[in-house]
Amino acid sequence: MRSVFDASGDVPSGRPAEIRIGDSLIQVASTGERSAFPAFLYVYVDDADRIFQRALAEGANVIEEPSDTPYGDRRAMVSDSFGNVYQIAHVIRD
Repeated sequence: MRSVFDASGDVPSGRPAEIRIGDSLIQVASTGERSAFPAFLYVYVDDADRIFQRALAEGANVIEEPSDTPYGDRRAMVSDSFGNVYQIAHVIRD
């Protein structure tokens, strides 16, 4: 999903990866002794429809098409091949 969100960051050996999406820093680590489980991220972007289409082009699976929510966000939901779920949104009103 790095290319979908224009994410940047490093994946240092033996330490959690630090990925930046917009002004947010996300750390991703190996599971170690724990069982792996998917993540759920609510990501604010400048244009949810555009990023949704970019995610589909990169192989994401549609969970919800873009729609306007009653709380003022335009939001879509996709999952990646690892089962991680991304809600992609932008504010349409405050």
